[in-house]
Amino acid sequence: MRGQGRFNLSSWTLQHQALVTFVLVLVTLLGMGSYTRLSQSEDPPFTFKVMVIQTYWPGATARQVQEEVTDRIARKLQETPDVDFLRSYSRPGESQLFFTIKDTAPGAEVPKTWYQVRKKVGDITATLPSGVQGPFFNDEFGDVYTNIY
Repeated sequence: MRGQGRFNLSSWTLQHQALVTFVLVLVTLLGMGSYTRLSQSEDPPFTFKVMVIQTYWPGATARQVQEEVTDRIARKLQETPDVDFLRSYSRPGESQLFFTIKDTAPGAEVPKTWYQVRKKVGDITATLPSGVQGPFFNDEFGDVYTNIY
C-alpha cells in the first residue's frame, strides 16, 4: 500500500471539482478586475535635463564667437544651481551651449532651473557684442519616442 498517509492533490481535486471550479473562477475574475485598475501610461514620465542655448553672430570668426559669446555665457551659467556640466561648440557665426542638469535633481525642479538659466543669460545679453542674434533657448525635449519590442 504505497502512498497511504500522503496527501494527493490530484485525487483531492477530482473529489472536490465544484469547489476547485469555484476557486478558479473567483481567482480569474479577481485577476481581470485587478488588471483593469492597473495604472497605465502610454509614455512613462521622463524629464530630459538638457537645454540648448544657441546664439548667432553673422560675420564673426569661430574664435570671436568663442571668446565674446560662448565663454561669457558659459561663465554666467556656472552660477546656476544644479548644473552638472556645460558642453559648447563655436563655429563661424554660431555659438551652441548644452546645459545639463545633475541627475540627482528632482524632475519638479527642472522648470525652475530653466527659468534661472534664461534669467542669467538675459542678464548678460545686453553686454554681448552688437550684431549678436539671440540667445535662443530650446528645452522642449519632452517628446521622447521609444520602441517596445
